[in-house]
Amino acid sequence: MSNLVRSGANIMMPFILVYGFYIVVHGHLTPGGGFQGGAVIATAVVLLMVAYSRADVFASIPKNVLKNSETAGLLLFIGTALLALTAGIAFFGNWLLGAGSLFGTPVAFGINPGDINTGGIIPILNIAVGIEVLGAMGILLLVMLGGMKGDAE
Repeated sequence: MSNLVRSGANIMMPFILVYGFYIVVHGHLTPGGGFQGGAVIATAVVLLMVAYSRADVFASIPKNVLKNSETAGLLLFIGTALLALTAGIAFFGNWLLGAGSLFGTPVAFGINPGDINTGGIIPILNIAVGIEVLGAMGILLLVMLGGMKGDAE
């Protein structure tokens, strides 16, 4: 690939990652969420494969990081749901809502002013889904795009 494409990818990569994380974290307040944000973050893998060769991408990503992120996202999702049972409420019960801690701020009456700490367990579930989707889509994209022409460059 040309240096122009690689330089453009190096410039765009942080913006794609920040935007994807923004979509994940603000999913309970705005359109988006874990799946959409994870998909945006996974496009960073595609950008790397377009700018660099597949061998370079595999060399720069640690061996099992995508597989481990998929597992970590699933464990965080199920663990959050199981913690509700230990709190004495239903499976997937919103045990953080109104607790006053992180993500447990009570919602003021009326229109939500956009306070990110008002979601209860929903932001945690969005983060878990985002991590899961990043891992799964990253693996799928690396496998599907692995047969691209010009990998030997």
